Amino acid sequence: MQINIEKNLVEMTPETGDETKKLEALWKMMVDCVRFNKKLVPIGEYIPSKNKFARFTIEGLDVKGAGEYPEVYMDKDGRCYCQTCNKYVELVKGDRIPPCCGKLMEVLD
Repeated sequence: MQINIEKNLVEMTPETGDETKKLEALWKMMVDCVRFNKKLVPIGEYIPSKNKFARFTIEGLDVKGAGEYPEVYMDKDGRCYCQTCNKYVELVKGDRIPPCCGKLMEVLD
């Protein structure tokens, strides 16, 4: 897979038939013509000397097993964060606290 970066544009060019199929599958998961497109969000770190891959999660994708997390809701407007990746989200009273990096996000006081 060839990856080109120009300012805020990332272009991926598959180099094999298998990569073409995988990129097409990724595209279909990310794009929702009727509602909202999903976001590709980095997880952890990418240090080539440590590991050979970069890991991302698809934010907004409903996956099997998502119901494994307890349903916890905000009792007031506030901010939640993930202790693993330091991602923040703004929530309002009544919003469900989302999972991130395998566990529910923490509520900031």
